[in-house]
Amino acid sequence: MNNAKILIVDDDTNICELLRLYIEKEGYTTVIANDGEEAVSLFEKEKPSLVLLDIMLPKLDGWQVCREIRKTSECPIIMLTAKGEVFDKILGLELGADDYVVKPFEAKEVVARIRAVLRRSGANEDEKVKEVVYDKLVVNLTNYELKVDGKVIDTPPKELELLYHLASHPNKVFTRDQLLYQVWGFDYYYGDSRTIDVHIKRIREKIEGVSDKWELRTIWRVGYRFDTKE
Repeated sequence: MNNAKILIVDDDTNICELLRLYIEKEGYTTVIANDGEEAVSLFEKEKPSLVLLDIMLPKLDGWQVCREIRKTSECPIIMLTAKGEVFDKILGLELGADDYVVKPFEAKEVVARIRAVLRRSGANEDEKVKEVVYDKLVVNLTNYELKVDGKVIDTPPKELELLYHLASHPNKVFTRDQLLYQVWGFDYYYGDSRTIDVHIKRIREKIEGVSDKWELRTIWRVGYRFDTKE
């Protein structure tokens, strides 16, 4: 279990609750603030390991909160905002933010960013890196990075999570429903299983034919399997 404490700062209570669920599922503890003044107060009181900080906040905006934190602390800060302009990113980084996530985002991606930033800062040094390595293939779920034949391939989070799940259980068959539940979670458990087929097709476009030591196979009328020959 992780012992890091995450301060979530957003005036949207639904976003806070969603992030809290995913973050605590990873073993972290959370504290929530819904405005800038409360964020500064809780930061001083709770001494979190990392801050998820929205920019558009009542009372004090995210920039002001970031400035206040940086007066006394080098605590890692990940900015959360609906703004994607280069100016906002540059300003956030100049003020001392460590990372920047644009809304709408996937909660699992935010959790991956938290892990990466904590690891870089040394606040979570004992955490195990989630990575599977095969011939000419590296799937890293800690950094959300796919390398094929030594090159980093831009890959959407769900494709990478699906490939990681299959590759981390080599030679095991998964049905589409199992993959929906285990990768997409309870929200999509009763979803359309064709979602899996679409994602598998896109994954194959990125990795197929790269090595003869492994293969992402379709098991007719059952599901999918990551076969290895090593």
